Amino acid sequence: MASLEKDAPAQAAAVAPLALDFCGLQFASPIVLLSGCVGFGEEYTRIEGFSNRDAGAVVLKGTTGSARLGNPPHRVYETPAGMLNAIGLQNPGVDHVVRVILPQLDFTETRFIANVSGSTIEEYVEVTRRFDASPIDAVEVNMLSPNQTDIRENARRCIEAGTDALAVINTVMGMAIDVEERRPVIGNVQGGLSGPAIKPIALLKVHQVYEVAGPHRIPIIGQGGITTAQDALEFIIAGATAVGVGTALFYDPLVCRRINEGIATYLAAHGLANVTELVGTLRTAKDLADCALSG
Repeated sequence: MASLEKDAPAQAAAVAPLALDFCGLQFASPIVLLSGCVGFGEEYTRIEGFSNRDAGAVVLKGTTGSARLGNPPHRVYETPAGMLNAIGLQNPGVDHVVRVILPQLDFTETRFIANVSGSTIEEYVEVTRRFDASPIDAVEVNMLSPNQTDIRENARRCIEAGTDALAVINTVMGMAIDVEERRPVIGNVQGGLSGPAIKPIALLKVHQVYEVAGPHRIPIIGQGGITTAQDALEFIIAGATAVGVGTALFYDPLVCRRINEGIATYLAAHGLANVTELVGTLRTAKDLADCALSG
């Protein structure tokens, strides 16, 4: 779930066809680098060829009021077509992030979004407040999970509560077992499954949330298993204004550039001037039936 709460200095003018307006923030690309996958914005900058400028926005690692060490190991485990993680929100605390980390970021590269977490409502409020006077462009509130009965209903409630945007989805809970030791591989027993394995689930959830958010013009960051331009296009057609890339960065740090190129090629081939023209253009059986009746 993302809640975009404040403006920031204008980013350098982006070039069509990938540029878009996201809640008043200018994104140079529909790609958003996801929280927990790029540290605090510097994680991949040491890799030759990588640039934060290839993303429209970067979401910083989940931040809490006080520093946290996170869960005991193992905290990450590769699975078929995905990855389990149970980091436990390891972070240095909001004070360190605001005073030490943010001044080191280059806000001319891209948009930077803080990810706020907590154990109580009061902690969420206090951590969010600490970012008010910072140069951060927006705040993502870590709360909307796909592990629920009806994501549409909770999306509706978030919209009624005043959210500016929604990020769909987070990881799906799972586990792995060491058969020799007969113990869970993940120290926390269970972890969040990400990567291509959850893409079909994520696509459906984005489509369902778009049914609720679309009429209110609430944009969605669609995420879950995106590794190629085709994956990104599917999410955009399903209703996502922007697309999140995370797990793919672990084995292909330069994937964003290839996704951008692929989206641009698709738009040109289909006579579309801008990526926003593609948002929510999914034709369902109902749409096709309506076309038949009207034809």
